[in-house]
Amino acid sequence: MSAQRIFIVEDDLKIAEMLAETLRKYHYEVETAKDFDRILDEAEAFDPHLILLDINLPSYDGYYWCRQLRLTTTCPIIFISARSGEMDQIFALENGGDDFITKPFHYEIVLAKIRSHLRRAYGEYALKQEERAVKAGRLTLYMERMELHVKNEVIPLQKKEATVLGLLLAQYPKVVSREQLLEELWDDQAFVDENTLNVNMTRVRKKLADYNVQSIIETVRGAGYRLLIDEGEL
Repeated sequence: MSAQRIFIVEDDLKIAEMLAETLRKYHYEVETAKDFDRILDEAEAFDPHLILLDINLPSYDGYYWCRQLRLTTTCPIIFISARSGEMDQIFALENGGDDFITKPFHYEIVLAKIRSHLRRAYGEYALKQEERAVKAGRLTLYMERMELHVKNEVIPLQKKEATVLGLLLAQYPKVVSREQLLEELWDDQAFVDENTLNVNMTRVRKKLADYNVQSIIETVRGAGYRLLIDEGEL
């Protein structure tokens, strides 16, 4: 099995490097955040199994970045912060975090919590459940794998791409409203910019085009979106 990947989002360079060095000794693959305005992009590129996230960060705090990360990943997120108040821990959990470690910390505690969350997410304690598949024509979407199978082609997807295609496939050939998509993609629509859905739809369309999938996503003015499956993929 390849090394599990851990992404560290910590603006204190000394703490970030010490954490990274310790984790590498235990054979984890580690990346530390470089550009604190592009945390989401760096996380998506690294595709971590677990994220260690500080609260006090430049530009936007850890709560904000945790909400953004939850749009694309379900991996465990452990907050590590000098803040020790009960409300800080509550905010961390309510904004999508899985655990909270207070600074200063013992590295043994950090390692134990990392191992525990990795076991629950991917190891012997991970929930075993029947795999979900959504199918229309020759297009089959495996939600847990986040893969779209088209004939003999396997297309890897990001979480939101899988969510969008899952709705369109499940309701094919019906129209899926913008409201349905927003409700499924984001828990709190009040924080969603109107253009965000359009950006996500563009990404899905580009992914299909990149893999030469002939089926397209049609915009139905005033109603929403509909999947049009090419006859060759029926």
